Amino acid sequence: MKITGFRTLRTVHHWGRPVGDANGVVAGGITEVPVVLVDTDGGLTGVGLGAHADAERVFPALEGQDPRAVTALYDRMLAHTFKSGHSGAAFGTIGAFDMALWDLKAKMADEPLWRTLGAGDRFVPGYASGLDIALGDEELATLYSNWADRGFTGAKIKGGLDPDRDIARLHAVAEILRRNRRSPALMLDVNETWGRHQAVRLLARIEDHVELAWIEEPVRRWDVPGHRAVARAGRTPVASGENLTGLEQFRPLLAADALQVVQTAGVWGITHFLRVATLAHSHDLPVSPVGYHANPLAHAAAAIPNHLVSEVQDTGSPVGVTVDQVIADGGLVLGDTPGLGITVDEAALAGLDLSVVGWSHPDGPHVRPRTAGLRLVPEPAATNQGTVVPNPVDTYPFPGAPAVPRGLTGRAALTDDAEREGTP
Repeated sequence: MKITGFRTLRTVHHWGRPVGDANGVVAGGITEVPVVLVDTDGGLTGVGLGAHADAERVFPALEGQDPRAVTALYDRMLAHTFKSGHSGAAFGTIGAFDMALWDLKAKMADEPLWRTLGAGDRFVPGYASGLDIALGDEELATLYSNWADRGFTGAKIKGGLDPDRDIARLHAVAEILRRNRRSPALMLDVNETWGRHQAVRLLARIEDHVELAWIEEPVRRWDVPGHRAVARAGRTPVASGENLTGLEQFRPLLAADALQVVQTAGVWGITHFLRVATLAHSHDLPVSPVGYHANPLAHAAAAIPNHLVSEVQDTGSPVGVTVDQVIADGGLVLGDTPGLGITVDEAALAGLDLSVVGWSHPDGPHVRPRTAGLRLVPEPAATNQGTVVPNPVDTYPFPGAPAVPRGLTGRAALTDDAEREGTP
C-alpha cells in the first residue's frame, strides 16, 4: 500500500463556555480543529488532528511511501525541513501527518493503535482540566462536579494572574473531588505568565495554602535556570514541555534536572511523544501528555512504562468527529476500532461556518500579553461576569447575539437565549 495524497479539512469544537488561560480567553467558546486526511491506493485513509500549515512543503516526504514505515517517514519529514528548521508550524504539520500515519499503520493491522504499540491495558489514567480561567465560582464548581461524576481524582486549573484567586479555586476544586479521594491531586498551570523574578515568590505563597502535584510552565519554556530555580526553591514538582519541539529542546532541561514531570502536546504527534517518553525514562522521569481533541496520545500513553497521567480537557468531540473511547473511572477507556478510533464525517464539515472561530483570532490566547512576566501586582482575573481580560477574543457564534465590547467576556454580554445555547 502506498500513500497517494492528502486532504485538509477544518471543523470546530463547541466548549459551551469561555475557554482560555492567563494569556487570553475565547469568550464565545468555539475553537477551530484542523484535520488532515492521508489517502492510500488501498482505500484506507489516515486521520490526523492539528494545525498543518506547511502540508504542501512536507507532503513530498510521504508521497508514494509505504505508510507502515512510520518512524522512518517521521525522520524523512524532519529531513525535508532541514534548511528552514522543524520548529513551529513545520513541527505541527509533521505531527499531524505522523498521527495520520500511525492511524493507517494500525488500520492496516486491523487493530486499535494501543494494540499496535504493545499496550497491555486499554485504560489510561487521566486528570480533569478545561481551560477554565474565565469561569466564575458557580461555573467552576459545575465543571468539576461533572468531572467528579466521571470518577476523576485529580484536576488542573488555569491561573497565574492572581495567587489569592488561584488558592481559592484550588480549594474549591479539591472540595468537589473529595467525593472520590480524600486527598485529590491538584495542579496549577500558569502558561509562562510569571517571570523568574516572581515565580519562586508566588509559588511559595500558594504552597503555604495548597499542596500541588505540580506547577506547570512557571517561566518561559526554554528557561533552564528559571525552571531549576523554581524546582529547587519549593516543594512542588515542575512540569513543562508541551511547547518544546524536538528532543534537542528537552535535553538542556533534563540535563540540568530542571523538570520533574515531562510533558508533550498531542499536536506534535505520536512519534515525538514516544521519543520524549524514552528520553524522560532514561532520566527516571514520568511523562504526562497535554490534552487535545480526541485525546490522540492516549494510545501511546497506554504503551509506555513511565506514563504518569493524561490531561482530559472536555467530554465532547469536535463537530463531525466521533471517537471510540469512553471517559470514565477517572481516565480514558480506549475502544477496539482499528487505528486511533477517530471517524470524520466529511459531509457534516462541508457547511460549517468557520467565521465564528475564536482561537485563531489575531489577538487571541495564543498571543503573549505585553505584561506577561512583568507584573508586580495581581491583575483582574478573567471571569465570566464581564471582567476585562488580557487578549480577549469577542467571538459570539450564537444567532442574534449582541455586539460585545472589546475586553468583555461571558454572561454579562449574552442574552438569555444566547446563554442557554452556550451551556453544555
